[in-house]
Amino acid sequence: MIKEEEKMFIINTYNRSPEHTLLLVRGKGTLVYDDEGNEYLDFVGGLAVNALGHSHPDVINAAWEQMNRIMHTSNLYYTEPQVKLAKCLVENSAAGKVFFCNSGAEANEAAIKLARKYMKLQAGRGKYEIITAYNSFHGRTLATITATGQQKYQHYFEPLLPGFRYAEFNNLQSFASQVNEHTCAIMAEPVQGEGGVHVATEEFFLGLRRLCDDNNILLVLDEVQCGMGRTGKLFAYEHYGITPDIFTLAKALGGGLPIGAMLCSDRVASGFAPGDHASTFGGNPVACAAALAVMNALLRENFLKEVQDRGRYFREKLEKLKAAYPGLIKEIRSRGMIAGVDLAAGAQAGAQAVQRECLQKGLLVNCIGERTLRFLPPLNVSSEEIDSAVGIFEEVLVETKKN
Repeated sequence: MIKEEEKMFIINTYNRSPEHTLLLVRGKGTLVYDDEGNEYLDFVGGLAVNALGHSHPDVINAAWEQMNRIMHTSNLYYTEPQVKLAKCLVENSAAGKVFFCNSGAEANEAAIKLARKYMKLQAGRGKYEIITAYNSFHGRTLATITATGQQKYQHYFEPLLPGFRYAEFNNLQSFASQVNEHTCAIMAEPVQGEGGVHVATEEFFLGLRRLCDDNNILLVLDEVQCGMGRTGKLFAYEHYGITPDIFTLAKALGGGLPIGAMLCSDRVASGFAPGDHASTFGGNPVACAAALAVMNALLRENFLKEVQDRGRYFREKLEKLKAAYPGLIKEIRSRGMIAGVDLAAGAQAGAQAVQRECLQKGLLVNCIGERTLRFLPPLNVSSEEIDSAVGIFEEVLVETKKN
């Protein structure tokens, strides 16, 4: 009934189908269950949202306790969870100030607005262009699909927002060639998640920081998917020894509740004045209480080290699979607990078919291209669960070779 009514009442923007889309009713840890009682290992993880797995008790308790105090109030007033979360984020990052919103796209919208206004105040109204990477993904609002360097997301929505240029990811010279007198910022992802799990090199990010400094422009990092412990560091920029002027978070921040954040230096924060930007639900006390519980979990002793260790273990298991079946896996890319696997020609089925076969055998993975699969398990996934997931993936790959 639910699947039939979905077609009747919900706009088709997700291409769900009764034949291939689960109706999920419950989740616990790394496991989810459908309406027929079937169990699945969830290596999609809400697209990097469920960093602590499903129904984490600390997140539930924090949200429940806050709901019993006050669920929502306008940002015309102070709330304790919002200030406590902002303090925790600032004290554990290179940022000086935080703006709260509801999603990654909104966080990136805030970053785009702040970069433009700050640079216009500093250097004049001609400073408005932002350089982003081809194959990037920054959101689905009109501004953020323009920032997104993939034409497939932009088709039919022209005219796009003016003031964006694109350069080749991991190619410093390509970015340098796009800088001109109108440039106000460079915006990049440390890991291009939606674009296929492409990891920025150290040379590239160090070069971007120097390029921004040399030209007095801002460096904006989109950590919506790869932040919050996903790479084994609390924030992905920590791998590179650089400090962004602005960076954005969402997805895992709320542990399952919607919240986004745009963080920046005190210097850049001065670009916004009262009335320049706002969000009715941004910094909602329940979402902030849940996010503070997530932060506390990630900051516990050895948690991030364990993410690094499990990330290496997962990569090693995938590499062994590649070595055992060189004609089935073309390439593996990963950092921490995000991995992308490109299928080789020997795997005659495409990524979508492999995804569906994995589902039939109890494993949820994400198809992000004709030949690419993405894995985003909870950060606290066990080694045994990794073994099970890789075992199912191997079984499906071998079957695709036979067929």
